[in-house]
This record gives sequence, structure tokens and C-alpha cells, in this order.
Amino acid sequence: MSTSTDGAALIARIDEDLKQAMRDRDETRKLTLRSAKTALTEAAKAGEQHALSDTEVLAVLQREAKRRKEAAAEYEKAGYATRAAAELAELAVLEHYLPQPLREDELHELIAAAIANTGATTAKEMGKVMTALKPVVGGRADGKLVSELVRKALGA
Repeated sequence: MSTSTDGAALIARIDEDLKQAMRDRDETRKLTLRSAKTALTEAAKAGEQHALSDTEVLAVLQREAKRRKEAAAEYEKAGYATRAAAELAELAVLEHYLPQPLREDELHELIAAAIANTGATTAKEMGKVMTALKPVVGGRADGKLVSELVRKALGA
């Protein structure tokens, strides 16, 4: 498990980038980073230790990025292209702090390895495979996609 100092380094980087965005008068970055800091503060207050690990910081940032992506899709569907573009711009800011997503071929390799390691052969054993994959994937791929690929790999 990560220590709380790992998360502190990422939060400090976000703080510095927020200050720079304010100096640069970059409204999109400023608003996005302020929103992310608020989400991080709320997450820290919700926990007992009030310090987030690197994993927890990334989970909060991934949740914020997912919100932007979903909002952009909804705005696009409703015909609000300008608002959708604003959400996508905020998403781009947040993606700067997230690890590179796994390519689909990398994901297939990880799934094959997890299936081999767990000895899973049926869809009933999907939970074992997902449990083995979670620390390896580490939020670098959408959970729904991972579960779909695992289900297909197990022949369900």
C-alpha cells in the first residue's frame, strides 16, 4: 500500500499548477484544478487519516475525469456542443495527472496472464480474475471494459 507522502507529492504538483494557471489567467485549468482540489479535500476529510495515498489521489482524479467524459457525452447528445467542448477541455487538464491508459493489446495480455495465474476456466471464476487484475490494471482501464474482456476470455 502506498504511503500518504506519495499522494502529497501529486497534490503539491496540482497546487503549483493551479498557481501557475492563475498567473497565466488560464480559466479552464484554474477552474478544473480548483474543482479537483475540492474533490481531493472532500475525500481526505471523509477518510480517518486525512491524508490520501497516491492510489487514493489517482482514484479521485479518475472519478473527476469520468464525470467530465460522461457530462461531455450528455451535452453532445442534447445538442450543446459548446458545453461539451468545455467539459472535454477540463478532461484534457485532468488527464495530464493520470497514468497513461492501457492499450487494448496490453489489456488482453494482462487478462491472459491473470487467467493463467488464477487457473480460472469458467465465468463463475470471473471474480478471482478481476481481483488479480485490479492491482495490475490500477485504474488505467475502464472497469466495464475490463470485465467485458474477462467475460469474453472466459467464454461467457
